[in-house]
Amino acid sequence: MSKQFITHMSRRKWNWLFAGVGTVAAAMLFSGCKGVPTKTEKQSRADLKAVTQVYRPGERKATLHPLDTNATLGTFLTYAMLNQPRVEAAYYDYAAAVERITVERSLPDPRLSFESDIADIVMTVMPGLMQEFPGPGKLKAAANVATAESRTKYFAFENSVLQAAFSLKRAYYQLWFLDENIRINRQTLDLLAELEEIARSQNSAGKVTLQDVYRAQIEQDQLTTEIENLEDSRRPLIAQLKGALGLRRDQADPPQPTRFESTPLDLNGDALLDTAFARNPRLKMMEADVRMAEATIALARKSKVPDFSLGLMADAKAAPTMFRPSAGMTLPIWRDKIAAQIAQAQATKRAAEARLTSEQIMVTVDFAMKSYDYREITRNLALLQDKLIPKARQSLAVARAGYLAGQVDFFDLLDAERTLLNFQLQEVEARTRREIVLADLSLTIAGIAPEGAPVLPTAPNASVPQSNNSTGR
Repeated sequence: MSKQFITHMSRRKWNWLFAGVGTVAAAMLFSGCKGVPTKTEKQSRADLKAVTQVYRPGERKATLHPLDTNATLGTFLTYAMLNQPRVEAAYYDYAAAVERITVERSLPDPRLSFESDIADIVMTVMPGLMQEFPGPGKLKAAANVATAESRTKYFAFENSVLQAAFSLKRAYYQLWFLDENIRINRQTLDLLAELEEIARSQNSAGKVTLQDVYRAQIEQDQLTTEIENLEDSRRPLIAQLKGALGLRRDQADPPQPTRFESTPLDLNGDALLDTAFARNPRLKMMEADVRMAEATIALARKSKVPDFSLGLMADAKAAPTMFRPSAGMTLPIWRDKIAAQIAQAQATKRAAEARLTSEQIMVTVDFAMKSYDYREITRNLALLQDKLIPKARQSLAVARAGYLAGQVDFFDLLDAERTLLNFQLQEVEARTRREIVLADLSLTIAGIAPEGAPVLPTAPNASVPQSNNSTGR
């Protein structure tokens, strides 16, 4: 037999072997490339899809309603929740965690190998294919860990949504308070100008000295400076509103709020606290941490189970060519390592449980403190609106009449004016503080998402109080 013929046969043999092993490899790849998704993986992907349809429809930013002078608080809220970069980062962390479930439940990639004899490379190249199989239950256990982690990431995302809404409300109400503060001070400035004219008239009549006129002017100068300071404080507040909306430095400033909109919330203490324990995303995140730790313990216990491998190698040296199956398994003999992995996972679970208990206590304390703040502010607001401000107006009117009659000193007249101004500013501040407290209770403690929030619907067993508009006064 000629050397040329042998070479020809060798090449044919090599091509045939390569094709055979390639066919087996392709069959393995295309038959199992998608794997079998678990039930929890399917649910996790369904949840992600539901969030994505609101937050990133068509894998693009949701269409945002333009902000103008007629924009409602709800429009501002939706804009902030859908445009805030911190929310976006949390969303993609959540999406990445869902994708990791598929990674963890999938088999390792098969390995295509080649062996050869240096003495005769052409005739002795032996291609092979090897597939590793984790021990029974390991892939499912790893997928369970990834699923629990994805739930943790989801609640971190939900918490970022609620935090964005709270930051927006706080900036919104602070700007409104500033405008009301300036308005009241300007009205008082006009009042002081009237008092100055009254003092001038009384001075011309010889009833009082110029000292009263100077006192009125001093009050006006002080108030004018206060108004200038308030106007100057607008810039940082607008910057806060801009930041809450997720607007960059090179983007135009948002319009300022022109209306006061109260936060509707039913403050039935027990029901609202139950809602907080059922919906607070920080609590839900820590509960998911506990579930993840439990899944990690189950995965660590699977370390006792060996992993397996199966392979097939083509022996080109044999005539005819022979296919040699191979098999292998790991030997989990290092029991101290396995015990340490289990102990580590158990310690992590205890730490997660302790953090959950601590957060439950903090939620209870925060709820009690914010509820008290709400009740105190509401009582003070009622006192100001129903009694103090009306009586201060009456006192100012009496003082003005008494001053014209020469029965009241100008100091008393100014004191009556200052009292009214102080009560009016306290009333506006109390309304603002109450709305911020209500937003804190609703969003960061009770976990009640505003309309348009890109979050999953509340679980059926969650206790949600019905909202009303009892807070608006």
